[in-house]
Amino acid sequence: MTTDVILTVNSGSSSIKFALFPVGDPKADAIMRGKIAGIGRQPVVTAIREGEPVTFAAPLDVIAPDATHEWLIAELLRRLDEDVADLTPVAVGHRVVHGGQDFDGPARVTPETMASMAALTPLAPLHQPMNLAAIEAITAADPTMPQVACFDTAFHRTQPRLAQMFGIPRALTEEGIIRYGFHGLSYAYIAGILPDLLGERANGRVIVAHLGNGASMCAMTNRQSIATTMGFTALDGLVMGRRCGALDPGVALHLAEQKGMSVHQIHELLYRQSGLLGVSGVSNSMQDLQASDDPNAREAIELFCYRARQQIGSLAASLGGLDALIFTAGIGEHSSETRAGIAGDLSWLGVDMDAAANARGDTNFHASESRVALLKLRTDEERVIADSTRALL
Repeated sequence: MTTDVILTVNSGSSSIKFALFPVGDPKADAIMRGKIAGIGRQPVVTAIREGEPVTFAAPLDVIAPDATHEWLIAELLRRLDEDVADLTPVAVGHRVVHGGQDFDGPARVTPETMASMAALTPLAPLHQPMNLAAIEAITAADPTMPQVACFDTAFHRTQPRLAQMFGIPRALTEEGIIRYGFHGLSYAYIAGILPDLLGERANGRVIVAHLGNGASMCAMTNRQSIATTMGFTALDGLVMGRRCGALDPGVALHLAEQKGMSVHQIHELLYRQSGLLGVSGVSNSMQDLQASDDPNAREAIELFCYRARQQIGSLAASLGGLDALIFTAGIGEHSSETRAGIAGDLSWLGVDMDAAANARGDTNFHASESRVALLKLRTDEERVIADSTRALL
């Protein structure tokens, strides 16, 4: 007996996350989750089904270092078909980073939507090509497979017009040079589970900090986005693993005019050579930096936390106060040191952290007298993709 499932694909620059959700039970957790990590270096595949590692008949843990996203997706589909034959994908949902102004919700993949998404590649050069490569690989393997694109930008389309505008000539704004915001699938998941955790406070003034190699924050009221730290591209806002975060535009002009750097060189500097990696000179991994005794590593961590506190102040001003601060994603969920470095210095906002609860990794780590709730939550972008795909199809 086979089970019809929705396959979710989150194709990034160096990894591909995937999951299989049952079609018939929207409340059920994923039957299987997996990840292809190390793309571009030495890809390694891991998968867990109902708590147990998945063993493939033809091992996928030894893959050519130069394997492309397209090859990896095609091989993954083949292995799922042969080795997990009791689970039959009947639709595929994809994370697509940029939806521009055209997409304010999930969309069925068609030649027309593919063209629209491809046109947005310059706005998300690290992610959009990989997102589209996964769609193309599945189309090539099975042209009849229904596919749905779920956009990271869509969650932020509820923002007021002023929150989306830059101080540039109006004609450019009307052309679509606005603040889009990203990590929307993560924020949508957190917004969906907050009522169970916070009750009525979930609809109040909430800031969610999605802190990972890519990092941003979102201010919500009524569990809808009203402001976010990322803007036209995923470069803005917080210091990230390799990305610079908020930067005086004059720096890019200076690099071009005084240093003679090309657009490509500036692009590489800001997207790949900056952030925690650039400041520390050690690593883009928060875990590595916290284990290092290099003073530059310590300064990179302190800068990360300092910028995060600044952005919380800005978002709290947009909200008119703060009722809850939520940490999620890799750093937000797993680094108690980073949470302490951010939340531990926000007493002026009414934040009172329980240091012991934070160190233990408790879901709630605010002190009993804190006016602001502090929570650490696991996000689940794959579930949002599966739910959106199920609803659309």
